[in-house]
Amino acid sequence: MFKVLVIAYYFPPMGLSGVQRTLKFAKYMSEFNWEPTVITAGDTAYFAHDMSLLKEAEDAKINIVRTEGFDPNSILASKGTVKIPREFIRRNLSRASKTIFIPDNKISWSQKAAKKAMELLKSEAFDLIYVTIPPYSAFSEIAKIKKIYDIPLIVDYRDPWYGNHFAFYPSPFHKVKHKKMEDTALRAADKVIVINRRIKEHLLTTYKFLTFDDIVIIPQGYDSHDFENGLIEKRPDSKMRITYSGIFYEDITPKYFLKAFKKISLERPDIAQNIELHFAGLFRKENEKLVRKLNLQDFVVNHGYLDHVQTIKIIKNSDILWMMLPDIKSYDVVSTGKLFEYFGARKPVLACVGEGASKSASLEYGASYIVSPNDIDGIKNIIYKIHSQFKNNELPQPNEDFVLRHDRKYLTELLTKQFQFYLRSE
Repeated sequence: MFKVLVIAYYFPPMGLSGVQRTLKFAKYMSEFNWEPTVITAGDTAYFAHDMSLLKEAEDAKINIVRTEGFDPNSILASKGTVKIPREFIRRNLSRASKTIFIPDNKISWSQKAAKKAMELLKSEAFDLIYVTIPPYSAFSEIAKIKKIYDIPLIVDYRDPWYGNHFAFYPSPFHKVKHKKMEDTALRAADKVIVINRRIKEHLLTTYKFLTFDDIVIIPQGYDSHDFENGLIEKRPDSKMRITYSGIFYEDITPKYFLKAFKKISLERPDIAQNIELHFAGLFRKENEKLVRKLNLQDFVVNHGYLDHVQTIKIIKNSDILWMMLPDIKSYDVVSTGKLFEYFGARKPVLACVGEGASKSASLEYGASYIVSPNDIDGIKNIIYKIHSQFKNNELPQPNEDFVLRHDRKYLTELLTKQFQFYLRSE
């Protein structure tokens, strides 16, 4: 077995989609002759914790090393699972943090993780370091280790760094500093992994020293094992169930979708009565208030945050899976994890998206209905179409070859082949 040191702040028992890519890679690495040791956060306060994902990591016998820093999540660890604040509060707190900390408020943890990594490198023979970002400070700190130990370093971009869709630069200094830090870290990396072509193009355009072959695309995916259990329930009625899985934040909002459905309830109450809107995740108080304002309580089922096993059950027992991304240029690089889990369910997808990576993936998937995210009438009309096809048993079928190419085990094989290249080249 070869040994890889994995640096990942976001890892179970933290929940939400940001932990799953790294967990699933670590879970399947041993099947391709790589033994991972994951350096991650210790106890943290966080918006969601998922013990089912932690059990998955433990069942896979992943070696997990935990360390705390002085980041806000670690400082508030005694609070456990905390409620996500109202969006305007969360956004302002985020901007304050980005004003104070460069590149992010996980600097303290990243420094502790780098120190722990050096301790492990002194006592064990690792063949490679793999760091997943965000947080971007982890890449910056681990890049310094690569220079000291001359060990291959691979970085995995789940989101872009400089100029990403959540970026906030209160001054020209902040903007220049971020770009300089990313430039320095990238020069230390042996290989860059990204989740889609848009991020690859962004990096090649921004950092001219990178070549096409320096960056490899390994997309988001789904774990076929999650869908193998007998989770299909007997439905008490024949209503069409539309489900959203995940969180709403920043400009990701259900308001246009709900307003479109409100129009349906007024124009065609007979159709509205045959549809259920399910939400599995952090729905937030402001969205609950919107549901009441639109008088849609009878149509909406809010499951709240569920662990991953229960979320998959909700997805499997849905007829249509809905997602949205704002039609904002900076979001064109986003390949949201939930979308690829939808693909794994092989259900029709209602994708309210603008141009970008998620639209391209939805088109390739085949069983997708695509409409602009803030086009209320467009969303309304596409729901009418979907309902008609649902009643007539004419819902589209996905491109099976595309689905299979996004299985987590297959993607892990692609990743470990990149690892293997650096062993052969030494």
